[in-house]
Amino acid sequence: MSSPLPPSARSADPPARRRAPLLSRALQAAAQTVAAVLQGRTPEGELARLDAALRPAAQDLAMNCLRDFGRGDFFLARLLKQPLKDKAARALLLVALARLERRPEEAHTLVDQAVEAARKPFKGLTNALLREFLRRQEELSAAAEADAVARWRHPAWWLAILRNAYPDTWQSIAAAGNLHPPMCLRLNRRRRGSADLAGLSGQWLDETAFLLDKPMPVERLPGFREGRLSVQDWGAQQAARLLDVAAGMRVLDACAAPGNKGAHLLELAELELTALEADAARARQIGDNLARLGLAAHVKIGDARKPSEWWDGRPFERILADVPCSASGVARRHPDIKWLRRESDVAAFARLQAEILDALWPLLAVGGKMLYATCSVFPQENDEQMRAFVARHRDARRLPTGEGGAALQLLPSATHDGFFYALLEKTPA
Repeated sequence: MSSPLPPSARSADPPARRRAPLLSRALQAAAQTVAAVLQGRTPEGELARLDAALRPAAQDLAMNCLRDFGRGDFFLARLLKQPLKDKAARALLLVALARLERRPEEAHTLVDQAVEAARKPFKGLTNALLREFLRRQEELSAAAEADAVARWRHPAWWLAILRNAYPDTWQSIAAAGNLHPPMCLRLNRRRRGSADLAGLSGQWLDETAFLLDKPMPVERLPGFREGRLSVQDWGAQQAARLLDVAAGMRVLDACAAPGNKGAHLLELAELELTALEADAARARQIGDNLARLGLAAHVKIGDARKPSEWWDGRPFERILADVPCSASGVARRHPDIKWLRRESDVAAFARLQAEILDALWPLLAVGGKMLYATCSVFPQENDEQMRAFVARHRDARRLPTGEGGAALQLLPSATHDGFFYALLEKTPA
């Protein structure tokens, strides 16, 4: 297993590393995480390798940097005389710039610790650039307001889609996508004497959904280990409600990992649930989640586009098609998505979604219902996808999903992330 720290830190003896200030070490670890994203990788792998004491601080620094990447990249382009090719050094500067804007009262300490965190060839550059930023901060911030990517901290193509789809609200959607995500709990209705939340600060959104005022580590949640509650965004909790399950139904949860929506269905009714997942490692997560909650399902590893490899031929009365998507509705929870995605990915996801839907539709019993779900705010993956599907399948009828609409498009807010739901009923041919 490789070290989570840059080579200069790894060369130090362990006692010296232990003496290093936590902020300096956190900056190093956060920079390596951001550097991984700059090279096209997700941050989870780097963060997972950190020791428990360092991880929270490094994660906070890295995630805030990625949320603000469009802005930090704008600043660097104006502060550097020429592009900085060293990704680790560039990442450290991006992390430090994001921290300086969010914690201006820590400017002196932050610059000092960023220089300490920098590798020897880049210490002078780090010191000079950060001090130059502080001298020119007012000027640079004003310039950033005039640049769409720097101001809204999203790629230009992403903003173009939002403007076209939501001409009156795109700015609020982009702004919400840069905030820290809310943390919502879901009480397990199958466990009587459920978790006591009296000591937690928050609000009830419905009879089983509790929105925390401030996120907290899951190990500190009362009753989590005992399966009395789960962490699930309130927007994601709408899937189980919309699918309208009843005891005894045969249900398919396609693309099921990590299993939160399927578990929620099982908490609502006694079902014969099949949880399908193509990735074996992620399929194990489903089993772990169900075991913690005291629930059971048939967990199968298979491609939703190839039912012949895993389906037993018995129709399902309900299907949850929680398909792969751009994840544009949960970008604040995974800010690397904004910078790893490409515009061409949206069309690729739309093609994959159509293949999955066409493959699953024959598995649904006449009179049965399929819920199409994404965590996207892009119409190409959502309402446009549904209109095309119904045009291809004359036995598909769209049902209301609340307030009389044929679809439920949730946009990121203080209460929930962004999700899309459309409910389909299979009619006689």
